[in-house]
Amino acid sequence: MTSHPLCVGFYARVSSDHQAKENTVASQVEALRQRIEQDGMTCRDEQAFIDEGYSGSTLVRPALERLRDQAAAGRLDRLYVMSPDRLARKYAYQVLLVDELQAGGVELVFLNRAFGESPEDALLLQVQGVVAEYERAKIMERCRRGKLHAARGGRVSVMSSAPYGYRYVRRVDGGGEAGYIVHLEEAKVVRQIFEWMARDRISLHEIARRLQKQGILSPRGRARWERNTVWKILQNPTYQGTAAFGKTRCGERRPRLRPLRHKPEQSRRPYSMYNVPSEKWISIPVPAILSEGLFAEAREQLADNRKRYRGPGRHTKYLLRGLIVCRCCGYAMCGITVSPKTARRRLSYYRCIGNESRRFEGGGVCRNQAVNATLLEEAVWEDVRQFLSEPERIEAEYQRRLSHNPDATGAREGRRRAASLKGIDRGIERLIDAYGEGLLDKSQFEPRIKEMRDRKERLAAELQSQINEEELRAEMRLVIGHLQDFADQVKVGLSQADGETKRKILRALVKRVEVEREEVRVVYRADPRPAVIDADEADAQDCSRRQSAFSH
Repeated sequence: MTSHPLCVGFYARVSSDHQAKENTVASQVEALRQRIEQDGMTCRDEQAFIDEGYSGSTLVRPALERLRDQAAAGRLDRLYVMSPDRLARKYAYQVLLVDELQAGGVELVFLNRAFGESPEDALLLQVQGVVAEYERAKIMERCRRGKLHAARGGRVSVMSSAPYGYRYVRRVDGGGEAGYIVHLEEAKVVRQIFEWMARDRISLHEIARRLQKQGILSPRGRARWERNTVWKILQNPTYQGTAAFGKTRCGERRPRLRPLRHKPEQSRRPYSMYNVPSEKWISIPVPAILSEGLFAEAREQLADNRKRYRGPGRHTKYLLRGLIVCRCCGYAMCGITVSPKTARRRLSYYRCIGNESRRFEGGGVCRNQAVNATLLEEAVWEDVRQFLSEPERIEAEYQRRLSHNPDATGAREGRRRAASLKGIDRGIERLIDAYGEGLLDKSQFEPRIKEMRDRKERLAAELQSQINEEELRAEMRLVIGHLQDFADQVKVGLSQADGETKRKILRALVKRVEVEREEVRVVYRADPRPAVIDADEADAQDCSRRQSAFSH
């Protein structure tokens, strides 16, 4: 019997952005590679799964998703991990991942302890997972309560940083008490911003233009001032002498239409930040830069400007707003309206923001041409109408994905595999009895039992894959039936849908619209459970447990 070399990989993770920047994951990677070399193994680069800056409290991580896909496809034999909490912080997630990897035939090796199959080892893993989750919750609660107590006591140390116009003094430099000190040059700029807003009654854009014209650098040291930067300064109550603690809170992650440019589809954090009502803020006294009257006047004028601003209503006319992406550079495309001298009416276009020279030093970074908004919206909507009215297109895509599985067999093959599994179980029992009665020594027993267990794992994986495929086929038939009924119901209504209805349908069905110079690609959302893909394929990212897309 020919033995094949084991396919070995490792998984490493650091949770904070600071750890990622400090490259602390490198120490994990080095320790894991050393252990792999000690065991006489080699790890290819594509089998190195590293999540930098991703929280362990969520399972949606790019490298972990790729690892689970590889394990489900049977491309991994052994996985090295520093400790169970690198897989996940929550005990329930640890158990889920360990069971899933073992079901895929992956042998787990934890560097901090030996991982066995005895009841004692399972109990120790459970205890470690529960203790790690408890310690994390306890530390977070203690930090929260400690910061809350310090804020109520008026301590600036809970802020950890200072806004534009101040400098933060640490406790070690401030005689045991942290605080803010006024930066005179920046404070002069802050007063000027508030006076422009309160006395001159100008817009945020005009304030940013004046600051840029005077050569004043932004808080990040850039020559260009953004309107959002000016807005944040005008909203900050610190400048009137009361810093606010608890202005935001963590909550459920908001849905996103599409990932940011050059960013992974999975967010590094499983949460989003939400604003807290001002009456729940905790005020901390700090040195004031301007008077309460000037601050109130500027806020009142800012609110009045917002009432008179008609920007959001003007942009809602673009049907594909938030969905359109430039395939040349990856930046989003926004709607613009121009008034050519040769045209009798104003024309709307979608233009890549990579073309805007004001956003980039040295000019734009993209040369993709603008697209007529009316023609593009009509073409995309027509494709969506055909998509809804032709469910066979969805069925064809599902069938294409199911065809990736070369081991699809019928019920007879499933019964054969189930019978083979029972035979292997009986063989394992006979081997154990023979070893217990002394008929086999250890050198004869171990290779035989290992070979039979390997066969059992392979057959069990094949049988489970077949069961999943049959379930998927049944679900597919059900989905196609519902889509046919839905298509019959909406066939008439789609031709008479108004703009808001079209926008809701597009956001529900379309993942993104990619625009190139000679081609427009509509990527639709779908949520099937693809069968295990062919092991010869290079990319396993379209496997189960993730939202996939297919295009036309």
